[in-house]
Amino acid sequence: MAFVLRRLCRLLLSLAVVVTASFGMMHLIPGDPVRAALGPTASPELIEARRATLGLDLPLHEQFWNYLTGLFRGELGVSIATGERVSDIVGERLPATLELAFAAVPLTLLLAVPLGMWLAARTENGRRRGTELVFTTVSGFVLALPEFLVAIGLVVVFSVTLGVLPPAGRGDPSTYVLPVAALVLGPAALITRLIRLETLRVLGEEYVRVARAKRLAPARLYLRHVLPNTLTATLTIAGLLLAGLIAGSVIVENVFAWPGVGSRVVQAIVSKDYPVAQGIVLLYGAVVLVVNIGVDVLLGLADPRSQIRRH
Repeated sequence: MAFVLRRLCRLLLSLAVVVTASFGMMHLIPGDPVRAALGPTASPELIEARRATLGLDLPLHEQFWNYLTGLFRGELGVSIATGERVSDIVGERLPATLELAFAAVPLTLLLAVPLGMWLAARTENGRRRGTELVFTTVSGFVLALPEFLVAIGLVVVFSVTLGVLPPAGRGDPSTYVLPVAALVLGPAALITRLIRLETLRVLGEEYVRVARAKRLAPARLYLRHVLPNTLTATLTIAGLLLAGLIAGSVIVENVFAWPGVGSRVVQAIVSKDYPVAQGIVLLYGAVVLVVNIGVDVLLGLADPRSQIRRH
């Protein structure tokens, strides 16, 4: 309980930093958001009236106080451009983003964990150098590619050249294939590498050698003795992966015109729509922090001794 309470205190402190940083960064963007929303032909009187309605004519510290009090009431503000409540915009767009993230995370783990363990078994004790060289080369190439380049490459190959998958939009199941693939490729390559290294470490432990001396079947050896002992690393990776995929979906959503919060935050930043951008940035920050705290708690439950040593 003491460990969980410490983590919750850190979460609250981190959220306070995220709230302050998101508010400050949005207001450092040059330009007048009201003029950008109303257009260049709007009269000065109309602009001033709109600024007063939104509270943008107040000193910055008063705007920040109003923003904080609104957050405590569960209000994220109102869009400068459309007049919609930010909470309504987030509620409308968030399901599309979560669909991508929660499809990509299990798929990444289902691909990476078995492949990483299989590669470790194949390349143990320096065997099959060719297999190891091919894997490290291919995975390194995939990791070196930016997400937007991977997404564009998938569109070129499967939509433009082959014409088998839709290039953009959200609709039938086929529209999910390319965005999810763009999110999965990089993390899957990274996690496969990490799982392979972790499995090689476990295979060198004394209890694995004893299990092999008992002539256990390979399936039982890996499922009962090797896989559970990679649990800590797998939990850590899965948590960081989920947080990273939710935040990294901004690029993928914009490439595939996916109607999620990632594409909406880019529109808000370009149009200087402070409340919408602040609300979505705060959402991203809160999700990443909560996932990280959840992973820490799960790791503490899985191996309490590790938390005792750390604290």
